[in-house]
Amino acid sequence: MAPTPARNTSTRVHVVSDVHGNARDLARAGEGADALICLGDLVLFLDYADHSRGIFPDLFGVANADRIVELRTARRFAEAREFGARLWADVTGERSKAQLIEGAVRKQYAELFAAFPTPTYATYGNVDVPPLWPEYARPGTTVLDGERVEIGGRVFGFVGGGLYSPMRTPYEISDEEYAAKIEAVGEVDVLCTHIPPQVPDLVYDTVARRFERGSTALLEAIRRTRPRYALFGHVHQPLARRMRIGATECVNVGHFASTGRPWVLEW
Repeated sequence: MAPTPARNTSTRVHVVSDVHGNARDLARAGEGADALICLGDLVLFLDYADHSRGIFPDLFGVANADRIVELRTARRFAEAREFGARLWADVTGERSKAQLIEGAVRKQYAELFAAFPTPTYATYGNVDVPPLWPEYARPGTTVLDGERVEIGGRVFGFVGGGLYSPMRTPYEISDEEYAAKIEAVGEVDVLCTHIPPQVPDLVYDTVARRFERGSTALLEAIRRTRPRYALFGHVHQPLARRMRIGATECVNVGHFASTGRPWVLEW
């Protein structure tokens, strides 16, 4: 009797980044996939395409959101911080700035984490608030930062957060701390981060017209360990969405808040 042919099996993973409050599409992002990977930035503080959306306009109105976007886009960061400080001084009374922000973030996290399918593997973006994640991550959602996990026979490494920048977003860390997390992950098949490697075409945002912060340590790790893929987000409208660095395919998986579509990896 002839042997029974082995059944062909494949693994399909959907990857999203920069969700920024898009819970509706997030609830469908895992359809047809064996797992969902989220590379962070769940929170929406301010939508640069629609200034009426986010925590900032909810607190201060659209006109003030228009003004702070204008200042930041012009790279007048000091003026933007002074303008923001005046606005916060007007709204903080019995509740502090931190309390107001945390309340708004909690409301978004409750909706967004409820939208994650099972299984989901997630890491933090630079606008996320990591201490709150354990309260909202349900069974079936695994949070990883400087850690590895096996999915469908391939090893995935995760490094969350961003590097210090003039924007002063909530989860920014030093170059040294970030490099230590990259080192802890080591050699993997797929390296998943929120920010890109420090390559000009990958870190330049063509709409904001500025270079975002990428990681030199990440670039060096890609060259040294040669993962099959390096996946990231952070730059919403990059000059280049994908690029090969040696043996590694580097891919910006897209600005999920605006596209509503995951990037697909299948093997």
